[in-house]
Amino acid sequence: MTRAAFTRRRFVGATLLALVGCAPRASVPAPAAEPVTTVFVVRHAERAAEPAADPGLTPAGQARAEALPRAVRGAGRVTAIYSTQYRRTQATAAPLAAALGIAVTTRPASAANSATYAQELAREILSRHAGETVVVVGHSNTVPAIVAALSGGPAPALTEADYGDLFHVTIPRTGPARVERKLFGG
Repeated sequence: MTRAAFTRRRFVGATLLALVGCAPRASVPAPAAEPVTTVFVVRHAERAAEPAADPGLTPAGQARAEALPRAVRGAGRVTAIYSTQYRRTQATAAPLAAALGIAVTTRPASAANSATYAQELAREILSRHAGETVVVVGHSNTVPAIVAALSGGPAPALTEADYGDLFHVTIPRTGPARVERKLFGG
């Protein structure tokens, strides 16, 4: 074999190897994004003094309730809103429900279910609304327990004077949940 023939063979072989390395490969689909469940948990807005048994909202509370749709905007389409049976929680959820055109799911809270309320609500949300965005309106004594049940971690206590706290709980299918505490509405 002449030197020229050898060089030509070597060139062709190198070219073929290079082309094989550049050949398109069968595409492997990228793994699907892990579904994340997002839950916003808020305490009802400022409550009126009367009637003592089941007060509604003050004008400041109404204004805060009107700000709730803006506070959860951008976090995905809200598919469910949960609230207790009381006027103040229903009134806090009402502007968001009206803006989205969805009904509020009433989940009654009472002395009889106070020990299990948060865990049962968290289980319902995670089973019925996995991968979705949900808003929960509760009370100063239920919000911390709901956040803890959803996140698996501790949640700060709320006092009777705390209004406007918005807990943004992000729950991936695997791995730990994240909790961000924000303020909304004034």
